[in-house]
Amino acid sequence: MNAVPTTGVPLPPATGAWREGDPAGHRQWYVAEKPLSLEAGGELPGVRLAFETWGRLAPDRANAVLVLHALTGDSHVAGPAGPGHPTPGWWDGLVGPGLALDTDRWFVVAPNVLGGCQGSTGPASPRPDGRRRWGGAFPFLTQRDQVAAEAGMADALGIDRWALVVGGSMGGMRAVEWAVTHPERTGALLLLATTAAASAEQIAWANIQAHAIRGDPHWQGGDYHDTGYGPHAGLGLARRLAHVTYRSEPELQVRFGRAPQGAEDPFGGGRYQVESYLDHHAAKLIRRFDAGSYLVLSEAMNAHDVGRDRGGVRAALGRVTARTLVAGVDSDRLYPLAQQAELAANIGTADAVRVIESPYGHDGFLIETEQVAALVAELVPRAVPEGLPQPSRGSAERS
Repeated sequence: MNAVPTTGVPLPPATGAWREGDPAGHRQWYVAEKPLSLEAGGELPGVRLAFETWGRLAPDRANAVLVLHALTGDSHVAGPAGPGHPTPGWWDGLVGPGLALDTDRWFVVAPNVLGGCQGSTGPASPRPDGRRRWGGAFPFLTQRDQVAAEAGMADALGIDRWALVVGGSMGGMRAVEWAVTHPERTGALLLLATTAAASAEQIAWANIQAHAIRGDPHWQGGDYHDTGYGPHAGLGLARRLAHVTYRSEPELQVRFGRAPQGAEDPFGGGRYQVESYLDHHAAKLIRRFDAGSYLVLSEAMNAHDVGRDRGGVRAALGRVTARTLVAGVDSDRLYPLAQQAELAANIGTADAVRVIESPYGHDGFLIETEQVAALVAELVPRAVPEGLPQPSRGSAERS
């Protein structure tokens, strides 16, 4: 039971993670047969990935597209909010009949990342013995570990090669790893607002957010999941910090300026509109995400370096054989265009970096769906794969 404060509004649960017994929604699951060997040492038993699919796999299995989400995303790329899915699809304008990733043509697969909290194995998940949750004992993961789990999922689906792998931000990090680790399985590659290696500034921002979570008295070393109350203040502060870096200063100024929130008086303890905006995003996240997953995924992003143990970034990116488009957002201050330029310059199959024009900062890759759709159209053919019926304008199939 959640505590009920004097306002009568139930407090958030200790974690916003999906749990056994919750509605499955459109999720399916891949369960690994063997423990996953981890790059940092040791192994993770009982690996399970939640994923969603749209469309139908062609008889030759050549029409599969892998979509990889960012830090607080999940497998629900398209579709409405509803039982099992607290928010609508985060790329609803790209996936569906007649859209850029046309589900009359493409079999679209979107996993919830390993270490996440919406159905995949993560800190909120029970350990294989079922006696307690992983909590603070969950192991350190890297992007390579996460891609290894996704490769197992692809094997289970019978997909030897993706027609396209697409990802932005953290999802772009995994997309890069897919193309470098499995060049023979990556037909085309779309990298959005991402980097070959996490920068000092990106690590610094993540470090501040991690301190916010670990400094919350309800963190309890990561073992809070069954205590009735989680590190909401810390996770909310982490979200506020992150969200400022996701948007651009001009957009915040134009949108909010110095305006007060409604009738609140900032000189009397009230808020400015921009403060209310950050409060809103913090309140949303603590009800749909897990603080432990936030840390695990942030640390995996910090560890991202495609050149590690591969002779450096240039040598690693030289392994990519997929036709590649790299795009960045002109107002992105978190993943600046110079990082996408480095990717494009060192991937021999890439054109010059493309620029998404947007006032929204890093979040532009999620918001400017028309510009992203144009990039998808450059990479993938419009023809219907052999063995599939001609397009109808019906709804996409969802498993």
